[in-house]
Amino acid sequence: MPPPSSADPGLQVHPFRALTYAARSPEQLARVSSPAYDLVTSGGRERLAAADPHNVVRLILPDVPAAPGQPAGDRAARSAAQAASTLAAWRDEGVLVHDDAPALWCYRMAGPAGSVTTGWLGAVQLPAPGSTAVLPHEDVFAPAVEGRRLLLAATGTDLEPIVLAHDPDDAVTEATARVLQRPADLVVVDTDGVRHELRRVAAGPDVEQVVGGLAQTRAVIADGHHRFAAARAHAAGAPGRVLALLTPMGPGGLRVHAIHRVVPGLDLERATGLAERDFAVERLGGPAEQVAEAWVGEPGSACFLVTDGHRTARLSEPSAAARARIPGEAPAAWRSLDVVLAHHGLLSGSWGLPDDPAAVLVAHDLEEAFRLARGTGGVALLLRSSSPADVAAVARAGARMPRKSTLFVPKPRTGLVFRPH
Repeated sequence: MPPPSSADPGLQVHPFRALTYAARSPEQLARVSSPAYDLVTSGGRERLAAADPHNVVRLILPDVPAAPGQPAGDRAARSAAQAASTLAAWRDEGVLVHDDAPALWCYRMAGPAGSVTTGWLGAVQLPAPGSTAVLPHEDVFAPAVEGRRLLLAATGTDLEPIVLAHDPDDAVTEATARVLQRPADLVVVDTDGVRHELRRVAAGPDVEQVVGGLAQTRAVIADGHHRFAAARAHAAGAPGRVLALLTPMGPGGLRVHAIHRVVPGLDLERATGLAERDFAVERLGGPAEQVAEAWVGEPGSACFLVTDGHRTARLSEPSAAARARIPGEAPAAWRSLDVVLAHHGLLSGSWGLPDDPAAVLVAHDLEEAFRLARGTGGVALLLRSSSPADVAAVARAGARMPRKSTLFVPKPRTGLVFRPH
């Protein structure tokens, strides 16, 4: 990315007065924290809510049943109001406590396989229109943005951070290494075996070095496009900030996994029959899960797997007609993506489906894709992941990948740190 300038400054990061749970043992934090709201299934929500009466899922996904004939917007507004009431009660009861002074939080995530990701939680200034300080790379679904905006307006609090992948900076790296020598203030191990450690860093030389270093960088949104758009809508053109976890691109940063698609009610025979007009179709033998696991980890492009959870077919060699459905005026970095070919060449092209969350479901891993395909009598479209460089190239070109194209991992744990406005 071009270096920041006075006309287009880089990331503007500010310390903030955090709201945290008063009870901070690892066991307590495990009971009250949660994955990000868009990774929580309906069954998972019930398990989290049952784990503790103060689990954060009651704030990010309030349990408000739909009323017959009620518009979706009304339910979203009632959910937001319930979250605000719950949050106020927890603050009044002392379940949540407010820091006396602003700080940044150094965040370290260590996976069970030895991978380590580090970053900083801070309040990031919402860039002015036309700025390249924070670049999105995915499309958003307007109703989902509005739901998050209503929640933000009702609670007056950032309940979970977005995640930004920023240009590497030596000053930030040096300060991070120093701070990591201190004992952690908050520790929790999530259900995937990732150890989350947070260190509160009050105003001083380390904060100044991190803030100054990040001001020399720009970032791509890795996670939280809907929350970023909601923060912009909530600010309504006025200066505003959003809670963000800032991680470096490259070593010490995030990794990218694919997000798969599931089409309910489309059986495998019809799916492959329709696809034969535009792709070479090959039936694959062997257990479907094993075939998928091996295929997803292989390099390659312009190739997809389709499975009903029992049988599997490979689609490859896209026809000229399939590729012609990709808008030719789009940047080359965008047109070359597998997920773009999947959406334009296969989902909307061969299968004639709208890009609608009811028509095309998303699955964040193979297990979920297989479960949804079997449970809906449909098929899962399995994709390989884009690289971080591909994602950054699309963002810098001013383009957007289809919604829910990338899963950056690991994810910060929701419920460890909130930012009241």
